[in-house]
Amino acid sequence: MGILWETSFWVFFFVTVVLAGGAAWMSGRAIARSWEPYWQAGAWMFLLGAATRFIHFSLFGGSLLSLQYYVVDTAILMIIAWLGHRVTLAGLMTRQYRFGFEQVSPLTWRARGGAGRGAEE
Repeated sequence: MGILWETSFWVFFFVTVVLAGGAAWMSGRAIARSWEPYWQAGAWMFLLGAATRFIHFSLFGGSLLSLQYYVVDTAILMIIAWLGHRVTLAGLMTRQYRFGFEQVSPLTWRARGGAGRGAEE
């Protein structure tokens, strides 16, 4: 039993990071591809966090109504969803508006020629 996981690290890693994290990444991408703001993906992560707690409870004997582990799972899912949203949005901006923007990193973009404030959403 740890601060981040309840049963074992590998159960936490498989369920929260791999399974639910994959769903969070794809949710962030889907929200970004429809040009919606991140907060919509973040709102869905509250439900995905509850589903993740249910999987921990039903399959691995974890607690269902633990606020601590729910917050940890949901925070990790929100970070993964944000990354998926941001990577997808940066790609969309630089592919669809190639004439006006260039990609600086996997998460950011800027106006071509360095003009403007950059990384605007």
